[in-house]
Amino acid sequence: MALSTQHPVTVVLFGATGDLARRKLLPGLLHLFETGLLPDLQVVGTSLDEHTTESFVQLALEAVKEFSGDDGDMAAWPEFSKRLHWAPGSEGAAGLRAAVDKAEASWDGDKVRLHYLSVPPKAALAVVKTLEEADLAEGSRIVMEKPFGVDLRSAQELNGKLHRVFEESQIYRIDHFLGKEAAQNILAFRFANGLFEPIWHRNNIDHIQIDVPEALGLEQRAQFYESTGAYRDMVVTHLFQVLAFTAMEPPTSLSPEAINDEKNKVFRSMLPIDPSNVVRGQYDGYRRIEGVAPESETETFIALKCYVDNWRWAGVPFYLRTGKRMAEGARIISIAFKEPPRSMFPKHSGVGDHGPDHLTFDLADEARMSLSFYGKRPGPGMKLDKLSMQFAMQDTGWAGSVLEAYERLIYDAARGDRTLFTDAEGIERLWEVSAPLLENPPIVRRYPQGSWGPNQIHQLIAPFAWRLPFERGWRDTNSI
Repeated sequence: MALSTQHPVTVVLFGATGDLARRKLLPGLLHLFETGLLPDLQVVGTSLDEHTTESFVQLALEAVKEFSGDDGDMAAWPEFSKRLHWAPGSEGAAGLRAAVDKAEASWDGDKVRLHYLSVPPKAALAVVKTLEEADLAEGSRIVMEKPFGVDLRSAQELNGKLHRVFEESQIYRIDHFLGKEAAQNILAFRFANGLFEPIWHRNNIDHIQIDVPEALGLEQRAQFYESTGAYRDMVVTHLFQVLAFTAMEPPTSLSPEAINDEKNKVFRSMLPIDPSNVVRGQYDGYRRIEGVAPESETETFIALKCYVDNWRWAGVPFYLRTGKRMAEGARIISIAFKEPPRSMFPKHSGVGDHGPDHLTFDLADEARMSLSFYGKRPGPGMKLDKLSMQFAMQDTGWAGSVLEAYERLIYDAARGDRTLFTDAEGIERLWEVSAPLLENPPIVRRYPQGSWGPNQIHQLIAPFAWRLPFERGWRDTNSI
């Protein structure tokens, strides 16, 4: 695993004037430069928009002023701005090559070239061809945004064309969910503590929920969403990856190869998705959005039950849910433990009244964990209440060290660390297990905006219940 950042880094940013570049990538690159994580950095922006280096620098300045999460980053702006360059998209491969050569003119010896494709999916292969024609592919790394195909055939076709230009080891398929500190904390929590890994097993775990509702709608993305839907957009690319971190066996090391091997074993063990274990929904008003077909059957919501059919997880259901225009935005992993026998406790003691014990990971930017359990209420008799122990990243002295997800992933790609990126084998296997659902999707059910989805989700998870919405919220330590 490459850990050195000693080599100079050139980031070639395709789609440099787009929304993702403005909100995340340019502010993130400034932060990585300001913190010294990427101290020797050059950024070459390019897009189909007409710009010069001067106007691109101005666009970047406006972006980092609006979206930078730390005002301290602006102290590095004068020096960072000198490292911004522009390659006019109209000049094609020759113009791109000339801009990169100019950016790297003062460098001798080894360097890292990182091509970030912040472009629509249909433009990705055209960018790859441009890189090949510009002789910028060999020895470089390419970061790709989802989707990685829309089914098994298209994923295999995409990977085949990519592999004509780039080796698999050069390709970094980005999943910003895995760049979050809390997602990686799952690995630390499981494998660094002797307390939890022995009970991380079908003998002790009843079921697992991965729940990612979103309050946002699709007014700005409807045209893209019509060709994908919630399953392709969120489940294959995000939720299944989180499932793999939750379900994987202990890797032999923390090397990218060892972790990806274990993730792919999870994917190979997954049973094909049964359409009868899926609820698809569409929020009221979606069909009235410009660009959406009047009779659209695209799902904006999906909930499903799936299984990892191996020795550790056989028979344990994994419940996944995500959707747009829901009651609130959240990113929760909830582990429900099996309930013990209650024969010794008197009637009305309260044991079991609040359901099973849960271990909950909150993958939001302010990472949190909670372990709930039953304890005796002080006083006479045996009366039990549900209690919890909670940990929040903000409670620590190193909360300010947390990198934003895109920052971490850019940094890892610059170092050559593929731990948090997906590979061709895993992606193709996920499309393979998705085939029964894609070929025979259940009907789309309507749900009100601001709800938790169609009513059928409760039948899907019965006899269990969804953890969201929480009956008891997270504790606010600031109010204590």
